[in-house]
Amino acid sequence: MSQSNLKSMFSNYIDKDSVFKNKDALTTSYKPDNILHREEQINDLASILAPSLKGNDPSNVFLYGSVGTGKTLVVQHVTDELRSVASEQEIDLNILYINCKMKKVADTEYRLLAKLARQLGEEVPSTGLPTDEIYNRFFEALKDQGGVVVIALDEIDALVKKVGDEFLYNLTRINDDLEDTKVSILGISNDLNFTDYMDSRVKSSLSEEEIIFAPYNAIELREILRDRTEKAFVEGSLQDGVISKCSALAAQEHGDARRALDLLRVAGELAERSEVEKIEKEHVNKAQSKIERDRVVETVRSQPKHSKLVLYTILDMTEDKDEIATGDVYSEYKELCQGVDVSELTQRRVSGLISELDMLGVVNAKVISKGRYGRTRQISVDLSENIRSRLEEMVEEKFYIE
Repeated sequence: MSQSNLKSMFSNYIDKDSVFKNKDALTTSYKPDNILHREEQINDLASILAPSLKGNDPSNVFLYGSVGTGKTLVVQHVTDELRSVASEQEIDLNILYINCKMKKVADTEYRLLAKLARQLGEEVPSTGLPTDEIYNRFFEALKDQGGVVVIALDEIDALVKKVGDEFLYNLTRINDDLEDTKVSILGISNDLNFTDYMDSRVKSSLSEEEIIFAPYNAIELREILRDRTEKAFVEGSLQDGVISKCSALAAQEHGDARRALDLLRVAGELAERSEVEKIEKEHVNKAQSKIERDRVVETVRSQPKHSKLVLYTILDMTEDKDEIATGDVYSEYKELCQGVDVSELTQRRVSGLISELDMLGVVNAKVISKGRYGRTRQISVDLSENIRSRLEEMVEEKFYIE
């Protein structure tokens, strides 16, 4: 496209009517005035945190539920209201929020404590201090704070799986040494069995209350989408059945409201690029393919080089086999490493990488018992040909594989 044509295209885009009125209403960062189908969880969390308004430390509380079930939205809504009332009444209350899955923010115990200390006004470096020192700095910041401090740790299961649960035990014991400050932990987890992996000592010190977020069903998702579409789209922009289709597809995938909103937003973007006046069900089909492709490709792109090589090995071996064994993967992986001049990892480490790829949903690895011969894992791949090709090309380009 020539530069003049490009300028013309941009000018036409500015003048063209959009199907969107407020696209932000279809994003996860949007905070609706009314949170649908989560009244019970909102009330439960509010009643647990309310004692902080009288200077009492609330119980530790954990919120469990799959991705896209409204956990973070509810926490932000309740804590915003709590913070507002505390400010009006001049009550000493501080609410700290951290997403534990964010890289270089809270992906290690040190970074988590440094981030918490900084939120309390303590200047600490991102790296470099001994662990004891960073704990002392955080502790001193809490002492200076006074009142009640609620520490909300989103996706806490990701951090515990990475660094262990000792830091949680330390956080819960802090109250024993504080006089004028009371600390409460609010954990948000996508893993319903999260505490099953914890040391019994940590579980005992937490003595937490639990709030469960069940997946949304198709009817609930439809009502959530209708509420958002009124804010997001120009009236008359959606063909009949589009909302129902997005709801049904998301309900099949564990009742994920994020998925439903993403489908609707991407369908709108595809319709707009096609220069049609209405979003149709066919745009939803295309949106589903695009979202799945982008999710898997970006997930793999962010993985270390050996994960990419292990995945490439699995993709190559499953071209003509439905399932393959972990041991066979390691043999082929070693050959691939020699071919691209990369030092191979141990079989145990490769097994760990396969587990990580399984957890990310890129491959499926199920444990099979072989009786007295022990256990092995059968690996399969459930990806479209289009996605498989994209992933293989990505690895081939990175390692110059022919």
